[in-house]
Amino acid sequence: MLKNDGNVWLVTGVAGFIGSNLLETLLKSGQRVTGLDNFATGHKRNLDQVKDAVSQEQWKRFTFLEGDIRRLEDCRRAMKGASVVLHQAALGSVPRSLDDPLSSNASNVTGFLNMLVAARDAAVGRFVYASSSTVYGDDARLPKIEHRTGHPLSPYGATKTMNEIYANVFARCYGMETIGLRYFNVFGPRQNSDGAYATVIPKWIAAMLRNEPVFVNGDGKTSRDFCYIANVVQANLKAAASTRPSAVNQVYNVAVGERTSLNELLRLLRDRLVPRCPHLKNFKPVYRDFRPGDMRHTLADIGKARRLLGYKPDYNFERGLDEALDWYVANAAASPTVKTLLPTPKN
Repeated sequence: MLKNDGNVWLVTGVAGFIGSNLLETLLKSGQRVTGLDNFATGHKRNLDQVKDAVSQEQWKRFTFLEGDIRRLEDCRRAMKGASVVLHQAALGSVPRSLDDPLSSNASNVTGFLNMLVAARDAAVGRFVYASSSTVYGDDARLPKIEHRTGHPLSPYGATKTMNEIYANVFARCYGMETIGLRYFNVFGPRQNSDGAYATVIPKWIAAMLRNEPVFVNGDGKTSRDFCYIANVVQANLKAAASTRPSAVNQVYNVAVGERTSLNELLRLLRDRLVPRCPHLKNFKPVYRDFRPGDMRHTLADIGKARRLLGYKPDYNFERGLDEALDWYVANAAASPTVKTLLPTPKN
């Protein structure tokens, strides 16, 4: 439980998947939060869901600012009064960065630098930021260990590598306290299932429910260390609250330390959805070419985060999937197609 010590938390990307989950947890813990978002990938509905999930008194402790991290003045405005920054704002997605590297760089590098400058000038106590497992790039060794990285395989991976470089420079040059969290394939409620850049779990669930083709990039043996959102929230809060000097100005893997192949993921999803959707009994995916920029396997060594932050994931992959499934189904059920395929509820 976080102490209600009068600190103000700044959460960037607060209307996004991870940002809104951080907001909900902070408000339920009695914290004061300022949130910044430009709704490029975030959604007002995520903030509405948080409002419904907390009390009126808790919601009053939240101040929302619409703004863009690509504008330094917006970063400065959001930083006023903040003690801790949880920087989640970015343009995610490897494919998006391949399609439009300039936009990814503007948000993820220029925007990140703006946030560091604003935090430095406001003398913010701790700057925790979202990095990514994509920094491991072409280093095929498993498990992934923080001090051992390769060359990025995508513009997105390059932007996250640059984030870590800039954070280290600001720590050295200006005495800032920064902590980077390398997320591994985060999933859970409020994750976008629509559009070209939706991630694999919500995208596949929605396609299965809609009886649409499920496309697998490659042979299905590609594997990922899937990490449930509650673990990511825990890591952010532990990074923000740590008082160990050795924990600061470091980067950490945030994952479970287990890997699941895409073929295994398909089986797990099908087994959970067949009772709701009998049409999936004869389900078969469509295999196609590997996707450029993708890493073949990810598996995190989380020993450093355990040791220095006290991070201990509460959810393994299957427990997280069971926790999130109802939300994914309800979210996908907004589609008229899905409504015709899901069984009619009995009164």
